Amino acid sequence: MRRTLGLRLCTALTAVALAGAAGAVLPAPEASAAAGGATGYATQNGGTTGGAGGQTVRATTGTAIHQALCSRASSSTPITIEVEGTINHGNTAKVSGTSCSTAAGVIELKQISNVTIVGVGGGAVFDQLGIHIRESRNIIIQNVTVRNVKKSGSPTSNGGDAIGMESNVRNVWVDHVTLEASGGESEGYDGLFDMKDNTQYVTLSYSTLRNSGRGGLIGSSESDTSNGYVTFHHNLYENIDSRAPLLRGGIAHIYNNHYRSLNESGINSRAGARAKVDNNYFEDSKDVLGTFYTDAAGYWQVSGNVFDNVTWSAREGDHNPAGPDPRSNTTVSIPYAYGSDAAGCVPDVVSRTAGANKGLRVSDGNCSPQTPDPGPTPTPTPTTPAPTPTQPGGTNLSIGAGSDGSGKADGTSYGNVRDGNPSTYWSPAGPTGSVSIKWGSPTAVSRVTIREAAGSEGGIRSWRLVDADTGTVLTSGSGAGVISFARTSLRKITFEITGSTGTPRVAEFETYAG
Repeated sequence: MRRTLGLRLCTALTAVALAGAAGAVLPAPEASAAAGGATGYATQNGGTTGGAGGQTVRATTGTAIHQALCSRASSSTPITIEVEGTINHGNTAKVSGTSCSTAAGVIELKQISNVTIVGVGGGAVFDQLGIHIRESRNIIIQNVTVRNVKKSGSPTSNGGDAIGMESNVRNVWVDHVTLEASGGESEGYDGLFDMKDNTQYVTLSYSTLRNSGRGGLIGSSESDTSNGYVTFHHNLYENIDSRAPLLRGGIAHIYNNHYRSLNESGINSRAGARAKVDNNYFEDSKDVLGTFYTDAAGYWQVSGNVFDNVTWSAREGDHNPAGPDPRSNTTVSIPYAYGSDAAGCVPDVVSRTAGANKGLRVSDGNCSPQTPDPGPTPTPTPTTPAPTPTQPGGTNLSIGAGSDGSGKADGTSYGNVRDGNPSTYWSPAGPTGSVSIKWGSPTAVSRVTIREAAGSEGGIRSWRLVDADTGTVLTSGSGAGVISFARTSLRKITFEITGSTGTPRVAEFETYAG
């Protein structure tokens, strides 16, 4: 890909004076994070609340952020870390502890859960130092600036990503942040907002991404399609060469964003990805939607978008823009409620709300920015549906939590029932068979949800749920859906299909504690 962005930058970002390396971890009386609550896909799969209900501390260095994580009682103890000042390589050291796994030169959120990082006071700037989320869940990052993170040159951090997520990450809300670089790959930079290796249920909202060769991606390769359920809304993408975002497989909802100066391509849906693209404003840009740089097609559903001075290339080879008259070639069902501004007012609304240090202002869905009440939201917002018989609350223990599985009757991969992706499935070789979820230590379970693959609903007729440790039948019945039974501590639970119409297809075998 051409690397021309560096030449288009008018000025380089100036460095902020370095903060003291020692920093501080101080008790703070009140959190200012998560005003209004999470939105989009981050509200699903049990929701995203970050450190709500836990201790709030203040940190002025990266080392202090790590120390706050490592001082918790456990890796899942809720905490809100209020950050003020400049976080950089000089003040970000590794800290050890039983509740953390940190590294120098990067803010490492690894193998942890229930954390909020929020900029307060005069603001928080992560200078040449990225935020890395790995094997973690229920994370909120809000009101911070991350800039000039490099993968080559000096100093390097986080593989060149401003915010990067990988390896079984679930439920992340990134809100009111500014992510920026000073060029493209040839200048040492990579993506601003990347998700890969089974990252799901993420929302990026009211944020600014600018001056970079690559905006961000979902999926690191054509085979990395286990990611998805990502919402992008009320963001500004400005002076970006490509990947705004790049989607490889999965589902994305992209609405009310302002795209300005997309220099080579914009939303790149490929490898079977499906994107709902509605009420966005595209301005002074090129090839803002399509499948680019691959023969593996992706899909989109479009409505209400404005294309203002957008140019479209001819379709040729692996370059397939959706324009000049973008039409839908798929449908995408959105499981949450949301208020969408008309595209015509998006530039104004986004200019007054998107990015760090904007007072966490949000739109009311009628083109009018609002200042939310400060403080964490203790209860779900209206966009977070309450648990229903087909959408249990709590954590799905089949994903992460030390879980594994197995399948019998020569079926397809049992891993497809515990990947959070309803488009993949396990099925036996015939009308009967069994599939299991197991853990390395006894795990309490009282509910199971069996989700059938699209087009196979109603195929499962009779079944038994078995405690595979003892052979005890926990319950039996007919039809897929939510299954409740007496809370049982076990290492392995098996869903036995004893009768079906045709060959059943199990998309997800979800397990819940209560």
